[in-house]
Amino acid sequence: MSAGIIELDHLWTQFGTQIVHRDISLTVHQGEVLSLVGGSGSGKTTMLRQMLGLERPARGEVRVFGQSLHHGDPEDLRRLRNRWGVLFQEGALFSALSVYDNVALPLREMKTLDNELIHDLVMLKLGMVGIEQHHANKMPAELSGGMVKRIALARALALEPELLFLDEPTAGLDPDRSESFVNLVSELRRELDLTVVMVTHDLDTLVALSDRVAVLADQQLIALGSVLEIAGLTHKFICNFFQGERGQRALEAVKDLVADINAQRPGRRGLEQQGG
Repeated sequence: MSAGIIELDHLWTQFGTQIVHRDISLTVHQGEVLSLVGGSGSGKTTMLRQMLGLERPARGEVRVFGQSLHHGDPEDLRRLRNRWGVLFQEGALFSALSVYDNVALPLREMKTLDNELIHDLVMLKLGMVGIEQHHANKMPAELSGGMVKRIALARALALEPELLFLDEPTAGLDPDRSESFVNLVSELRRELDLTVVMVTHDLDTLVALSDRVAVLADQQLIALGSVLEIAGLTHKFICNFFQGERGQRALEAVKDLVADINAQRPGRRGLEQQGG
């Protein structure tokens, strides 16, 4: 079993009398893509914010890289946050800053890099996500939705993070741009050896990127496993999530991929039986 990069230990989330999470424990392993899914009000984004240290659970503990997010020296916590990057929903670029300045912002906040090095790093990150240098002076209002996502991803990768958080990364993109963005994330994940936590409701994105899926419902973590393992369960939310035409098409794509891989590995127990 690989190391635990994120550990949720008996997590409770409560707002007033409303309980959102009830005694949830979960480990995110090094190098995997773990996706959080659930219905409206299930607390997916809240859990993501708790992993980022932006919200504190009512009870329980969140540890990232073995360090508690709610205890310890503030300077140690600041350094810890430099080890992850975040792609917020809709990209969340600063509208008053150019493409260049958006990506340069986390580098400038370090206060240890000179302007020449920052310039080289910004151009490197833009190149990694497929953005040509002549777009660097554009403002966010001049960009397409797909470009906004890519530039936001470049900013998330600016500090060479080990851990990447994605909040609805393909929301608002048309199918072609969504597929292109998924391919980009998949490629960068392999090249940079990233651990990824993703919140998504998009089935194609879920199937294409996820190693494991954590399903939140009824205030609890009701299921954790591969896409095929999860899709075979009978919980009402899971059935509704996968029963549509798009869900069935996405599952068929996974089954075809598993069959192809198994066919190339004679004599080995199939991926589907291994849960992977």
